[in-house]
Amino acid sequence: MAVIHKIGRRKCAVARVYVSEGTGNITVNKKAFDAYFPTATLQYKVMQPLAMTENASNFDVKINVYGGGTTGQAEAVRMAIARAMCEVGEGNRAILKPEGLLTRDPRMVERKKFGQKKARKRFQFSKR
Repeated sequence: MAVIHKIGRRKCAVARVYVSEGTGNITVNKKAFDAYFPTATLQYKVMQPLAMTENASNFDVKINVYGGGTTGQAEAVRMAIARAMCEVGEGNRAILKPEGLLTRDPRMVERKKFGQKKARKRFQFSKR
């Protein structure tokens, strides 16, 4: 099997994932997976597609991720790995699609408007 390259996005984060056959080694931006995503919640999000398809120890995953915050990056990585798992086996798509792991989350930060404090918050109104 050749190296599979997939891209995942969430908010402003972009993740490039390279999946190859191996022993389950995961590196994120040349760091250990546990060091880059220290909390259990983020680690669970990243491992979700591998765990659901029972491929956690079958593949080595090399990840380059930039932009956004930690949660956005973790969800971008999750989407990219899910896309790669679909290419690995055709049965994996039926497992991942109902969980929503293949759907791009379109929600973005709303821009700040002029004459206002934030996107929707206004400056305090004074009648007199």
